[in-house]
Amino acid sequence: MVEIRWHSRAGQGAVTGAKGLGDVIATTGKEVQAFALYGSAKRGASMTAYNRIAEKQIINHAKKMHPDYILVIDPGLVYTSDITYDDKESTKYIITTHLSPDELKSEVPALKDKEVHTVDCIQISMDTIGRPIPNTPMLGALMKVSGMFELDFFKEKMLRVLSKFPQKIIDANMEAITRAYNEVK
Repeated sequence: MVEIRWHSRAGQGAVTGAKGLGDVIATTGKEVQAFALYGSAKRGASMTAYNRIAEKQIINHAKKMHPDYILVIDPGLVYTSDITYDDKESTKYIITTHLSPDELKSEVPALKDKEVHTVDCIQISMDTIGRPIPNTPMLGALMKVSGMFELDFFKEKMLRVLSKFPQKIIDANMEAITRAYNEVK
């Protein structure tokens, strides 16, 4: 089973990103869960979202997990939250920041011995979508780091997820996914 934990602030699209990833995975015949836990639904409040992916039925519905991937789409949470709780030695981190992995590790001792990848999903979303909603760029970075799906396959499946939006928004999200895939370090 692959487990993913998202750290973000309400309004940044982590829940939508987790559900979008779940929708894509569901088309492949795998089992998937996508859910979130947060207190009041105020924009800007810290929250977490989760995915579980498996070949067989998933009977675990607990929030407790030892994630294979931790996605941090709000860079401030690296400094204010314990994003490393319940991780494992092999957990891979993808963190939204303008810093390189080495620069970030030097600033955050808890990440020193972790596999950290960085990409500026907020800047990418501003450049492409025009708003600071970094969920789709983070999915592009996840595809690169995880090797879960080829970029073209993932984008093709995401078209269905994004089909309710105008073409301009779909195109912007496709560009954001591609940029993050190519820019993640």
